Amino acid sequence: MTILRKLQLSAAAVALSTTGVVAQEVEVLHWWTSGGEAAALNVLREDLAGNGIGWTDMPVAGGGGSDAMTVLRARVTAGDPPTAVQMLGFSIQDWAAEGALANLNDLAAEQNWNDVVPEALQRFSTYDGDWVAAPVNVHSTNWVWANTALMEELGIEQPGTWDEFVAAMQAAQDAGYTALAHGGQAWQDATIFDSMVMGVGGPEFYQAAMVDLDPEALGSAQMVEAFERMAVLRGFVDDNFSGRDWNLASAMVANGDALFQIMGDWAKGEFINAGQTAGEEFQCFRVPGTEGTVTFNSDQFAMFNVTDATAMEAQTAMASAVMSPEFQVAFNTVKGSVPARTDISPEAFDACGQMGMAQLAEAAAGGGLFGSMAHGHANNPSVQNAMYDVITAHFNGEYDAETAAQEMVTAVELAM
Repeated sequence: MTILRKLQLSAAAVALSTTGVVAQEVEVLHWWTSGGEAAALNVLREDLAGNGIGWTDMPVAGGGGSDAMTVLRARVTAGDPPTAVQMLGFSIQDWAAEGALANLNDLAAEQNWNDVVPEALQRFSTYDGDWVAAPVNVHSTNWVWANTALMEELGIEQPGTWDEFVAAMQAAQDAGYTALAHGGQAWQDATIFDSMVMGVGGPEFYQAAMVDLDPEALGSAQMVEAFERMAVLRGFVDDNFSGRDWNLASAMVANGDALFQIMGDWAKGEFINAGQTAGEEFQCFRVPGTEGTVTFNSDQFAMFNVTDATAMEAQTAMASAVMSPEFQVAFNTVKGSVPARTDISPEAFDACGQMGMAQLAEAAAGGGLFGSMAHGHANNPSVQNAMYDVITAHFNGEYDAETAAQEMVTAVELAM
């Protein structure tokens, strides 16, 4: 009998002994609301339904999760937390420090999570040695997504350098296309900025600036150059970018209205949902200059402390389902990400997925795997938001590159 089935039967027994009715259910707060995200989430919903576990959906639109965290704070303050919440990075640590998260150690030990989850992810899945979240995937954020037909029409080869990347965008713009599909939201601006910092200075500079928050690195000539590259990209964005959701920018590439998008690999889920195939209608490659490195985030489900025994069993069953190899394959092939487990075969994944899995392993082995600042895996939310403010202000023309670098030093200092 599977572990999930044992948990299901155990929960059923508890429910029947008290009410005579089986009432296993999880209430899940998340921000997966785009077409590709919803399709991926449905994999989990159906998996749980097949094991007798109900699902109460609590979606909060807005990539990055800041709006979801606001809703969550209100629920917890009211003494009514959801049973499971999609979370990223340091947000998990902050809630664990408040004592709000359930302990998953028994399940983790039974299923050997320590052996199959990379240490870089365990940094966020555990708190003070206790497992408090189940990682769903690994997303890498330094990807370019490209429309194959436009590349062929314009005679563009995959760019391997920053100058070649700029030249390709110039060719698209000259031909009347949007060169870079982008949504003017702070987290999207920061996603691009991550790659500019890595592309300019490499792993050591990214570590010093984005992770260690070294004031000299933050205000350095390399940081100025990263902002200068952001200004170049701003010149290739269409006039209607402000406030655009990321998936609408992905649709611009999928529909042939735009050449490139710099976005994490959740964008691939939108192409898949549109019936497109990696290596055919769309292409994927690393942001030029960041090859050999991977900036990542990891969606995880944190389980909140609940007192009802049936709810506790249901959320444990959900964590077990999330970590099963079968679910990790089924979910991530739809979502566009790669599994959070290291023991998964790449056979079921498409060309971009197999590339992502191989590059993730290479980066992890070679010291090139870094938590994304833009997605809450490099520093705490206060520092992240301070960086957001400066990056977006610069992207919208409030600062020149030199001023932005100095404002970054000041903003981080005040946020620490």
